Amino acid sequence: MKVMAICAGRHGGNGEALAKEALCAVREAGGEVELINLFDYNILPCTGCEGCTMQMGKVGAGLQKEYRGCVLKDKDDADAIINEMHTCDGIIFAVPTYDLTPSSVYTRLAQRFLAYELSFLLAIGAVDRNPHTVAGLIAVGGSMHDWQTLALESMQATMFTMSLTVVDRYMATRDGRPGNTFVWGDQLPRARKMGENIVKAIRTPVEERTWLGDPHDGVCPNCHSSLVYPGDAHWDGIEFPWECAVCGAGGDLVTDEATGRPVLKIAENGLIRDRNDDRARAEHLNEINKTRDEFFAKLPEVKDEIDRYKSMQFPTLEIKR
Repeated sequence: MKVMAICAGRHGGNGEALAKEALCAVREAGGEVELINLFDYNILPCTGCEGCTMQMGKVGAGLQKEYRGCVLKDKDDADAIINEMHTCDGIIFAVPTYDLTPSSVYTRLAQRFLAYELSFLLAIGAVDRNPHTVAGLIAVGGSMHDWQTLALESMQATMFTMSLTVVDRYMATRDGRPGNTFVWGDQLPRARKMGENIVKAIRTPVEERTWLGDPHDGVCPNCHSSLVYPGDAHWDGIEFPWECAVCGAGGDLVTDEATGRPVLKIAENGLIRDRNDDRARAEHLNEINKTRDEFFAKLPEVKDEIDRYKSMQFPTLEIKR
């Protein structure tokens, strides 16, 4: 049993302390543990080059024999971090909240994962097994939930491309200064509980694993996100009255009799878009490939417009260094 904690906050900060407490629970259960802080590594942003998906499409179509991965993999530390993550049974993330969302230090790493997306790699035969790694999420902010409303959900939205199954999540509030977490008596025990839940999930057969966090957390019973929106048609016509913005579960909003709060009642086919499922995520590759094929088919019609806009020049900001 090997568990890594990934911190995206300052050294000696609240997130790092909470991550360490969670790892203590794992280590006391006999697990191997490690912690990295993303501030210690060079991580380049995704350039949007489409090199990974273009390769995957070619491999899937038999036009390319070998998948070569991200074009940036030899230029920074992301490849080494991601490969190390692939050796773990569990990952715990501790991320500060800026402007309601996770810090850019975290999202810079998370958004490099498309080139390593397990469902895509399984679909094209580049890998032959799903390691079924579990995850716990800790969002840390200086105020209450109203100033972290997109933090956990945004972190969860990156889990699918990472092919991680979230079994617990926790929002640490009122942690505006380093060491603030030690003022409150409930935060360190909650972080330790997350470590224990990670251990429990790892020791549970994959097909029997369940959500181990607060059962009433969120509106979606599938991923426990609090974000749902009025559904609209997908690229292939599938549509639901309401959808979870994070996992894609579809159904109707109803009132939970036990809590009196709204909850998403998932339709009979409401998990057909469940991003937790490798097959549903692989369907996204089909969407990308078909959209690209349609574009190339129509490229002669719009090439002049592409060139015209590409050649447009406007005043910009020049900085002398």
